[in-house]
Amino acid sequence: MARTLIVEADGGSRGNPGPAGYGAVVLDPESGEALAEAAEFIGTATNNVAEYRGLVAGLRAALALDPEACIRVRMDSKLVVEQMSGRWQIKHPGMKPLAAEARSVFPADRVTYEWIPRAQNKHADRLANEAMDAGKAGRQWEPRDSRAALDTAAAPARSAAARAADEAAEAADAAPGAPPAGWGAPDLGPPATFVLLRHGETALTPEKRFSGSGGTDPELSAAGRRQAEVTAAALAARGTVQAVVSSPLRRCRETAEAVAVRLGLEVRIEEGLRETDFGAWEGLTFAEVRERFPEDLDAWLGSARVAPTGGGESFAAVARRVAVVRDKLLARYAGKTVLLVTHVTPVKTLVRLALGAPPESLFRMELSAASLSAVAYFSDGNASVRLLNDTSHLR
Repeated sequence: MARTLIVEADGGSRGNPGPAGYGAVVLDPESGEALAEAAEFIGTATNNVAEYRGLVAGLRAALALDPEACIRVRMDSKLVVEQMSGRWQIKHPGMKPLAAEARSVFPADRVTYEWIPRAQNKHADRLANEAMDAGKAGRQWEPRDSRAALDTAAAPARSAAARAADEAAEAADAAPGAPPAGWGAPDLGPPATFVLLRHGETALTPEKRFSGSGGTDPELSAAGRRQAEVTAAALAARGTVQAVVSSPLRRCRETAEAVAVRLGLEVRIEEGLRETDFGAWEGLTFAEVRERFPEDLDAWLGSARVAPTGGGESFAAVARRVAVVRDKLLARYAGKTVLLVTHVTPVKTLVRLALGAPPESLFRMELSAASLSAVAYFSDGNASVRLLNDTSHLR
């Protein structure tokens, strides 16, 4: 019988929009013991965005504890509970990708949602306030020891005025005819923009062979090195990139270094940007996989939760780690333009999540070697896909 875990989550914004943070706790339903905590300062955002971010963090924490568990989500946000339960429509464009992300963590039939009074959500509320306090002090939230973490009276709750503002924001979003974000909204400042660069060609690229994290880690070919240099010149001419972040795999590091040298920047490595591990399919063409593993391939094409043969990585698993690194980089580079040098699956996943598109959309995007894509992320939770698979700089 599947284990049951309780997820309690909350979020707050001191200004709505204003400095915001979320908190989430995973509880044992029998003992009430806190099994995991999560909290983060997320910069300027609305209360609703913070609450959804808290929900996603809580679900991910539960997934790390037991991927097969059944989840009872308890939140004091009527808006989130009703929208995730399917009883209210999600009108606000900024909420749709967050709701889609939350739904992607566990199968829908294993998650239930329950509204609880604010007084019963003190633990998550305290974590959210700790995260906002940490952000105000210019530091990251860090968990307390187990005993202190259970002392829900240790941090002040939000004021009655802030709570009233939260409720008013929820009512406005749920009300019929609420104006969509982006039309008459306040100036939220410059977005964080991720310029997404797929690495240059390797010897495997023209042959369209599976080349992920579990293979030989090939270097750039001569053609790939030329692509990297041409791309570096084009990005230098634009002059907008302020930081360079790369997958740890060699083909990306070599591409990123070519750009960084032109821009006078350092390359930062992020493990979460690596390509999918394709298991036993590494180095094979699609036709070869079809011939050797026909049933496994059909299952993989039919579900984002199915991994390639031989201990590979599912697209659902890739989406979880890509979303984690996305959120970390958004917090680190708020309002800046950052070049992410990565692979086909991470680029497509970032675009898919920004659009709130289903997992099968990954198979409906073309992404050429050394192509550029771009996604802008606004502080109210909205994302805008601004470019996809641009190769004009290579011509």
